[in-house]
Amino acid sequence: MKELVGTGVALITPFKSDLSVDIDALHKIVNYCIDGGVEYLVVLGTTGESVTLTKSEKQLVMDTVTIANAGRVPLVVGVGGNNTYAVIEELKTLDLTDFEAVLSVSPYYNKPTQEGIYQHFMAIANASPKPIILYNVPGRTGSNMLPSTVVRLANDSTNIVAIKEAAGNMLQVQELIKSCPQGFQVISGDDITALSTVLAGGSGVISVLGQGLPVEFSQMIRAGLNGDVEEAYRYHYAMQEGMELIFQEGNPAGIKAIFEALQLSKAAVRLPLVEATKPLKEKIRSFVKPFMKVTAG
Repeated sequence: MKELVGTGVALITPFKSDLSVDIDALHKIVNYCIDGGVEYLVVLGTTGESVTLTKSEKQLVMDTVTIANAGRVPLVVGVGGNNTYAVIEELKTLDLTDFEAVLSVSPYYNKPTQEGIYQHFMAIANASPKPIILYNVPGRTGSNMLPSTVVRLANDSTNIVAIKEAAGNMLQVQELIKSCPQGFQVISGDDITALSTVLAGGSGVISVLGQGLPVEFSQMIRAGLNGDVEEAYRYHYAMQEGMELIFQEGNPAGIKAIFEALQLSKAAVRLPLVEATKPLKEKIRSFVKPFMKVTAG
C-alpha cells in the first residue's frame, strides 16, 4: 500500500475538562498534522484511548476525523481485541468507506499460542472489507507475535498487507524485513526505533510524537527513506529527548501534555490513566519550546 509509506500518526482523542470528546480540538489536531506534512492518520489506536471510548464515541471520532481530513490524506482505523468474533462483528457493522486499512492489535490478556494468533488474524482478514495491518506490541499484549507467524500470515492472506512492529527489538524488525514477501510493509511502532527501521528497509512509522512535531518527524522519515542518513539523524537526535519524555508516565499522558503546551488541546485522559505530573509537564514544555519558535519563524 504505497499510500501508507512515510509518517503515519496515532492520533490522540482530546477530551474537554468534563472528559467528553473535544471535537473542536480534534479538528485542530488533524489540520496541524496534515499541514505539518504527515502522510496518513490512524484513529482509535492505543494512543486514542479506544478502550475507554463508547461505541458512539468511537463513531464520533471516526466521523470527526473524516470530516476534518476532507480526503487530504489516507486514514487507518484501529479495530482489534482479544475476542475474535467480537472483532469480526465490529468490522461488519462499522462504516469503513473512508478508511484505507484496519490496524488490528494481537490478542491481549488471553496469551494465545502462535497458532492462536495466526488463526485469529486469518479469521479477521477473511471477514474484513479493508486490508489489515497487524499490530505487534508485546509490552501491552503479554505475547510476542513472532516473525515466523507474521511471514505465514503475509503469505497466506492477500488481505494482510503490513505490520506495525512495536516490540522494540531491531533484530526482530530486520528478520521481518528480510523474510516477509515483497510488497508487505514493515512499519515501526516505536518512535525511538523509527529511523533505524526505515534505514533497515522498513516503509515508515505510525508515530506518537509525530503528531506533536509533525514537520520534524515527517522530514526525518522522508530523509531516511531517501537515504539522507546524516540529515535524518540530525532530526532524530533533536527529537530523542521528546521520544523518551512522552512515555515516562505512560501513553497518551505524555503526548497530551505536548498538545497542552502547544495550546491545541487539554492534557486530560480517562481513568485508569491519569494526567502527566507537573514536573513531567515542565520538562515537556521545555523540550517543545524551541520547536515552537522554529514553527513560528
